[in-house]
Amino acid sequence: MEVDTLKNEFDRVVKKQKLASSRTIDLINQIEKEIEQAIGAIQENGTDRDAASNLNHEILTNLKNTLKELVPVKQLESCQKEMNTALGKWVKTTEKFFINDISKAYKNVDMEPHVLNEIIANHLYQEALFDIGDNFLGEASCLASIKLKQLFQEMYEICGALRTEKFEPALSWAMKNHDALLQNDSCLELKLHQLQFVEILKQGKRDEALQYARAYLAPFATTHKDVIQKLIASILWAGRLDQSPYTEFLVPTNWEKLAEEFAQQFCDLKGQSSTGPMGMTVAAGAEVLPILLKLMTVLTAKREWQSMKEFPFPLDLRREFQFHSVFICPVLREQGSDDNPPMLLPCGHVLSKQSTAKLSKSSSRSFKCPYCPFEALASESFAISFPVNDATFFYHLPDNVKSSLTLAKILEKLLWKSWRLFR
Repeated sequence: MEVDTLKNEFDRVVKKQKLASSRTIDLINQIEKEIEQAIGAIQENGTDRDAASNLNHEILTNLKNTLKELVPVKQLESCQKEMNTALGKWVKTTEKFFINDISKAYKNVDMEPHVLNEIIANHLYQEALFDIGDNFLGEASCLASIKLKQLFQEMYEICGALRTEKFEPALSWAMKNHDALLQNDSCLELKLHQLQFVEILKQGKRDEALQYARAYLAPFATTHKDVIQKLIASILWAGRLDQSPYTEFLVPTNWEKLAEEFAQQFCDLKGQSSTGPMGMTVAAGAEVLPILLKLMTVLTAKREWQSMKEFPFPLDLRREFQFHSVFICPVLREQGSDDNPPMLLPCGHVLSKQSTAKLSKSSSRSFKCPYCPFEALASESFAISFPVNDATFFYHLPDNVKSSLTLAKILEKLLWKSWRLFR
């Protein structure tokens, strides 16, 4: 990959620079040592001027010969030459992969300017650049969602308070959204109550900590038993928690981690992405841009680029750019959709709805699975949708289902399918 090549060349330059610097420093230190030894020898000579003069001349002659043997100028020139060679290769490599015109690597897409301006403004607001976002909208003569700006302002105010070890705003927000956080299986509210509880213990207020635990920690006892047990046991160390076995509650990085978790939960509850859609889109585009540029050089001459509806090969993105599971029918080689969902056959293999329709030709006619000898009816297949990240399956029977499968067989095949997918 081009980025890896550039990085490797740059690492060579850095390595050569460090090596040249180390050699230069060693050479200078050696020269300095020889000169200091010569000065010390001259200072040790006696008061006899003639004898001292002869000895000094001999010392200086030896120093001159020693320095001549070291050839410092040539050594420095050699180090610099190696450095310049590595730097020259880096420049050539950069120029080789740097393409000034990337316009041919994308298609002309009709997009209204005000929509793009709103996307940019929303991105600036999500990055906490509120003043820049307002100025941008003013210059672009565009109106963005004021509610969205206020939303992120509230989030960053609470996150800023958490980073300064002020948990009250976050705790108030979490208690207002108690039910929604529980539906998301979030323990954010418990962690915020934990901070309040620990602050009380640090002040040595044992009775107040016990009352707080009964009021706010007890509701979480059934779902977070281990954490609650540690917190209750830490009451014995009130006022000296730093000497207790529970110093994990005092780690300073807990505040930063909690601020990040709060931002994540805040965005989830408000239906926003915590990663920034525009930044993620630009990063994903930069990931596949080198591949598109190579494709452009092949297809431009054939005039196929602008008319192409899909790529002739997959563009693989790293895990951080993948948010949804994708099903590609192994028969038709087409991506699944709401109109053409994946269908689970009784044998456990999965085809698209269009594939099963073409293979069966009618709902009452059996067809052979393309991957095993099993024969099935189209009415025996189940429409499935499985978001891989959640490891959750949703299976829906069609209205006119006439399946002869028993419940035990259905469960058996669902478990088998889940094991095959996640093993």
